Amino acid sequence: MAMVCLSDFEDYAKKYLPKIAWDYFAAGADDCTTRDENILAYKRIRFRPRMLRDVSVMDIRTEILGSEISFPVGIAPTGFHQLAWPDGEKSTARAARAMNTCYIASTYSTCTLEEISAAAPGGVRWFQLYIHRNRAASQQLVQRAEALGFQGLVLTADLPYTGKRRDDVRNGFRLPPHMKVKNLERAFEVCKMSPPDHSLLWHVPHERKTTGLDPSVTWNDIYWLQSLTRLPIIIKGILTREDAELAVKHGVQGIIVSNHGGRQLDEGPATIDALVEVVEAVRGRVEVYVDGGIRKGSDVLKALALGAKCVFIGRPALWGLAYKGEEGLQDVLRILQDEFRLSMALAGCASVSEIGQHLVQFSRL
Repeated sequence: MAMVCLSDFEDYAKKYLPKIAWDYFAAGADDCTTRDENILAYKRIRFRPRMLRDVSVMDIRTEILGSEISFPVGIAPTGFHQLAWPDGEKSTARAARAMNTCYIASTYSTCTLEEISAAAPGGVRWFQLYIHRNRAASQQLVQRAEALGFQGLVLTADLPYTGKRRDDVRNGFRLPPHMKVKNLERAFEVCKMSPPDHSLLWHVPHERKTTGLDPSVTWNDIYWLQSLTRLPIIIKGILTREDAELAVKHGVQGIIVSNHGGRQLDEGPATIDALVEVVEAVRGRVEVYVDGGIRKGSDVLKALALGAKCVFIGRPALWGLAYKGEEGLQDVLRILQDEFRLSMALAGCASVSEIGQHLVQFSRL
């Protein structure tokens, strides 16, 4: 079967992944309204293409925090890549480097930061952090990432507790015995503590059981992170102008407009809709990125037209891994790259710098 678009990889992954793994990757919170709206919202945006523009030579490169990438699509942080492919995050890192784009490695990786770094030396890599109750363990993770050459620290802000993903609850989701949350295993060992059980993820505030996540994290903890590292800090999970303004005030270098793929608070805004007010609020003071719902190269073009510097893909990266590991993920990225280049040309843009809000309008449907 020819893999022509991202939905082909989705169909393959759904057919061949074990049900418990597919359900975990596919899950949204509660009714999955926000998860599905992330995709539907792109369909309400229409292009205003310009004609008779010289698009014989195309330049789709961009820069994020000073690093050049081949096109404005990176890989969002997602957990447990070994559920999709045996080499897990090592394959993800290799594919990102091969395509010369950014990979954000998750705290919940099934490979260590050292393994990820060694698999693809020289790649553009950021590290995504959840702050745990054991602050010493989180501090050690940040310092390991910096020592290994990761170039940015992505603080996820939307997970004081884990959203209720019904299929995971029904399935009693746990990692298979041979898989481990490798980064936390070593961190807690150094701190002489037992790591929390991150396999059964969902819990509610009044319950005694805990995933180890610290629900007391506030904006002031950005200052704490700044005291630990020289890495630029990007905050992920911002959906409102109020929080965008606070992010700038607290000295972050980037914002990822994200609703965690619709996995946290259901019935929040689609990320492409929230992007507009965040971009307006920051007024160019920090770089703004977006994830959630990107399924075509034309979606990337829409996100850039509305002010995103780069987009990040989550589930489609996992579908690519499920198909053929590193090679499958490269296929996914290459399809998005080709579609983005074509959409740009047909809209009359020869370079990323020519993309702007003049290019889109919101459908009245």
